[in-house]
Amino acid sequence: MYSSGANHYQAVSNQTSIVDADPHQLIQLLLEGAMSRMAQARGCIERGDIEGRNNSINKAIAIIGGLNSSLNMDAGEISFNLKRLYEYMQQRLFEANVRNDINALDEVVRLLGEIKVAWEGIKEEAKAYIQNR
Repeated sequence: MYSSGANHYQAVSNQTSIVDADPHQLIQLLLEGAMSRMAQARGCIERGDIEGRNNSINKAIAIIGGLNSSLNMDAGEISFNLKRLYEYMQQRLFEANVRNDINALDEVVRLLGEIKVAWEGIKEEAKAYIQNR
């Protein structure tokens, strides 16, 4: 009973965060969501939970796909490089899922973590850009 209530509260909290988020925050939420799913997948691999691993990795792949599709390809070389990196991460996650490979999973967590730190570092610039559009 408690976990059902806690899950419902978390879902409402997530929905509120999304509704109140600006475009920069939405990307942050997606990055955090992908990293959370990969942490879940890692736990599933360690426990031998094949279905949980599969579901968590597939959700992470879908989130990274969403990040990839949201890129503004008119922004130049950085968008092209991010597109290639997102595609690489999706491939590595697929391999992690097929091979039960924690190292591949950890590699993607590290790469996405670097993107997240960089994204947080440009928060003010991104907000200024969005306001001037």
